[in-house]
Amino acid sequence: MTIIESIILGAVQGLTEFIPVSSSGHVVLAERFMSGASDHLFIEWINLGTVLALLIFFRLRIINILRQVFTEKNYKLAVNIIIACIPAGIAGFVLAGFIEKSSFFSNVTTVIVALAIVGVVMIILEKLPRLSPVDGAEKLSWKRSLAIGLAQVFALVPGTSRSGSTIIAGRLTGLNRENAAEFSFIISIPIMLGVIAKLLIKSSDRAYLFAHLPTLLIANAVAFVTGMFAVGFMMRYLKKNSLAPFGWYRVGLAVVVTAVLLIQ
Repeated sequence: MTIIESIILGAVQGLTEFIPVSSSGHVVLAERFMSGASDHLFIEWINLGTVLALLIFFRLRIINILRQVFTEKNYKLAVNIIIACIPAGIAGFVLAGFIEKSSFFSNVTTVIVALAIVGVVMIILEKLPRLSPVDGAEKLSWKRSLAIGLAQVFALVPGTSRSGSTIIAGRLTGLNRENAAEFSFIISIPIMLGVIAKLLIKSSDRAYLFAHLPTLLIANAVAFVTGMFAVGFMMRYLKKNSLAPFGWYRVGLAVVVTAVLLIQ
């Protein structure tokens, strides 16, 4: 991995982790057209920069949630976060080995199909039927929280988008756009921390970190800066706007990549 490639992948990761166009899908595409090969460990390690961006951006909200739990004995939002994280946590743990070995999760065709399908859903999202409105994630029932968590499982497929799938699910379960985005980003924090913990536990993954430390430091620094920008942009954007433009982008990208592959 060259310095230039690490900068590009860090920027792609940071921007597309929070803008709902799929970070994993864009990283797979970037790797495909830069080097022709996929390096899943490099992709996983640059989660450090993006999760740090989330922790800093939502630091006051996280502190408030912790205060609710430990001083006010109000567990509702914390429980909903835990419920929403369970499906993806279990799926990631059970399927980790399969994901690393299967070409399905690094296949450009997989990315193209996922980009297009989720893109169409984003375009028509505001016209789809939704459950009764809910004033904030703490007001979600456990069933609605679980539904959002199940949507997060689909993010294991590159091209889907963790933020996209959970914001869509949040909207369909009654949250407004801003609350859906905030809950989406917050429930991704434990999952991303889990990925980092898994990497730190495994000796071969730690060895990979030290072997590629310079390029990973650069990639994570870029991912952090671009991630801070992206999450701030999305929280401002969704106060007044829908996901439809991102849906059109996804569909357009799927068409362009398909055309490029057919020409090659």
